[in-house]
Amino acid sequence: MAVEPCCDTNVPMASREPLTEANEAALAKLAWAIAHPARVRILSLLLARKTCVCGELVDAMPLAQSTVSQHLKILKEAGLVQGEIDGPKVCYCVNQAGFARLKQLVASW
Repeated sequence: MAVEPCCDTNVPMASREPLTEANEAALAKLAWAIAHPARVRILSLLLARKTCVCGELVDAMPLAQSTVSQHLKILKEAGLVQGEIDGPKVCYCVNQAGFARLKQLVASW
């Protein structure tokens, strides 16, 4: 039985420069931040709203408030989400610069 090669050597590969070490680290940090389905869901909910969201995130997810808060903390530390204090609550929205950076790094990879 013949073994097929894993790559078609007749098709030219797109030539790209490898990511810089700093960009590799940035991409790894951002990728880790969205590596959990709950964090992807949170980001998706925030992107759909285009406004700051407070308590509705917990209501929209089958997770405890403390778990949602932990996921939000990770997204915030990665620069994908930002929060504003609104009385006793923190309202969250997508950090557009951080999200644009994620998209740019993935596109350039």
